[in-house]
Amino acid sequence: MKLLIDAGNSTIACGITEKGEFVSDFKFKTDLKKSSDEYVGTLEELLKVKGIERSSVDEVAISSVVPNLNRALEKMAYNVFGFEPFIIELSSRSNLVSETVPSELGTDILANLAEAHRKFPGEFAMTVDFGTALTFSTVSPKGEVMGVAIAPGLVTAVNSLAVSTAQLNQIQLKRPDTALGRNSEESVRAGIMYGWAGIAKEIISRTEEEVGAGLKVVLTGGLSRTMYPLISRECALDTFHTLRGIELILSAK
Repeated sequence: MKLLIDAGNSTIACGITEKGEFVSDFKFKTDLKKSSDEYVGTLEELLKVKGIERSSVDEVAISSVVPNLNRALEKMAYNVFGFEPFIIELSSRSNLVSETVPSELGTDILANLAEAHRKFPGEFAMTVDFGTALTFSTVSPKGEVMGVAIAPGLVTAVNSLAVSTAQLNQIQLKRPDTALGRNSEESVRAGIMYGWAGIAKEIISRTEEEVGAGLKVVLTGGLSRTMYPLISRECALDTFHTLRGIELILSAK
């Protein structure tokens, strides 16, 4: 089995695959105050809950966009499994044209691009990732990294409103019933959900104009299922998309 780890600013998403199929997945909170020993305890407990024997995991790959967390995650993997994990870097082998990979690209986006190109070979493809940040990453039919657009994520936007606006409580992000909110929660939900759906549709449309072709679009990330019905165009939905990309890069090492 392979353990795939996608460490983001808010959440660490993990998936376990066997022969290319996901057999389990789980998430835990990113916490820079935690020691590697504390992360060991968290991972061991989650593996136990999921019924995964440590001895059955023979490969671990880590993609992290939190540099201060990297060493703790490496030590966590080594202490739990007894071998060094594979750390994905921008120089890691993938199916992308290496000369086109920007030096500031996050390895999560690298994984998104690699998996989008694998899913749609010979097509312009975009991954829309609804995470802490909302990212739009585009790859060419040849595997060239075309570029990335980044906007604040939905939860980030709602949290910013809650902090800055005294009368607003935490808002549950679910599909709104109307754009005409009659109370604070309905109004924020309508503005955020329909507004960010509009951002997604506009970025997709502008990208298609710039590349001069239609895009194959994949939605992924924590709120992708919620946003999927609000984006009125054909899209693929794959909540494991980034983890699949991590596995793809692991296989190419």
